[in-house]
Amino acid sequence: MRKIGITGGVGSGKSLVLVHLERDYHAAIFQADLIAHQVQLPGEVCYREVLSNFGRGILREDGLIDRKKLGDIVFADSGKLRLLNSIVHPAVNRRIREIMDEEEKKESNMFVLEAALLTDKIYREILDEIWYIHVVEPVRRERLMISRGYSKERIEQIFTSQPPEAVFFDACDYVIENSGEFEDTCRQISLRLAGKQP
Repeated sequence: MRKIGITGGVGSGKSLVLVHLERDYHAAIFQADLIAHQVQLPGEVCYREVLSNFGRGILREDGLIDRKKLGDIVFADSGKLRLLNSIVHPAVNRRIREIMDEEEKKESNMFVLEAALLTDKIYREILDEIWYIHVVEPVRRERLMISRGYSKERIEQIFTSQPPEAVFFDACDYVIENSGEFEDTCRQISLRLAGKQP
């Protein structure tokens, strides 16, 4: 089973790439952010520990963790963000390994994990290769304004909070350029999956 990591900044078109890989290559697609959400559900491994550290004020009326409330707390305090990551990341990593084992048993031909940033050592250990979906900044800004309706101020906040491009380039094995027509992106993916440099 081929194991591929997909990363890139907001507005880089990772979702389109995932759809393409699932539809045209029958890849098993998983997203680290969704797994992180799952391990914080009631009864799951991180739920009680998150509550004990951040209080019941982060809960919604239905008992689920309110991700926006929790986000407001941790993104205003780097120490609290590190604490949350120390609780959630190990559980996410264990769950990813479990999922990969399940996909191996199913004899899936390709496992694809999407994450905002794949710099953790564990990803190097479990993935065969990591792709950076790259889009030049002006195109990303335009896409975010059109597709998501973000204001210029909101986009600036996002760009400021994300790692610089150099971090992505250093962490990844291959760059898939997605600034132009998606047909060209698909061509690059086809070449990469054939073992050729896009």
